[in-house]
Amino acid sequence: MVVKAHRMESSPTAAMIAAKRAGEGALEKGINGIHVRIKAPGGHNGPNNPGPGAQAAVRALSRMGLRIGVIDEVTPIPHDSCRKKGGKRGRRV
Repeated sequence: MVVKAHRMESSPTAAMIAAKRAGEGALEKGINGIHVRIKAPGGHNGPNNPGPGAQAAVRALSRMGLRIGVIDEVTPIPHDSCRKKGGKRGRRV
C-alpha cells in the first residue's frame, strides 16, 4: 500500500512510511504507548535475522511520540521439523 515497485517493499523507506501511518492511527485512537514485536521469516529455510526495515520502523514510531515499552524479537525457531533443501549431500557449488 506504500510503494509501487516490488523491489521497494522491503526497503527502510517503505517501512518508515508504513510505521508512520500505523502510528498516526494509534494516536488518533488515544494510544500513546506500545510494545513492539519484530519477526523475521525464520523457520527452517528463511533468514533468522530481521530485514533492514525493522529498525527504521521502530525509529519512526518513536519519533512520532509513541512511548515504546518492550521490543520483542519473535522469529520462529524450528524444533527439527522439516528437512532442509539441498539433498543428501548438501548444496554443491
